[in-house]
Amino acid sequence: MSTLPPCPKCHSEFTYEDGAMLVCPECAHEWSATGAAEGADEAKVIKDAVGNVLQDGDTVSVIKDLKVKGSSLVVKVGTKVKNIRLVDGDHDIDCKIDGIGAMKLKSEFVKKV
Repeated sequence: MSTLPPCPKCHSEFTYEDGAMLVCPECAHEWSATGAAEGADEAKVIKDAVGNVLQDGDTVSVIKDLKVKGSSLVVKVGTKVKNIRLVDGDHDIDCKIDGIGAMKLKSEFVKKV
């Protein structure tokens, strides 16, 4: 009988195979059985709207008017955002925009300068 690796997310030992995937019944995390060891160490690559790879500290430009939720403010096309910080989540860029303040942006609405 083969032993399966523990869940990389919650470290549960009760993992099981589902086709080519491994599944954790405790946290519902799924990962590839073939790349289980390599996948845990890889960092997520975040790309801008054009496909350039973004890094912490980059300067980006907004490519679309963005309404600020809960406010009447709008981030205009061409606004430059300096010194971005990449984070996990739906909005993957943390930044400060002059005249607006701290914001979170999606990488699909920016272009690297």
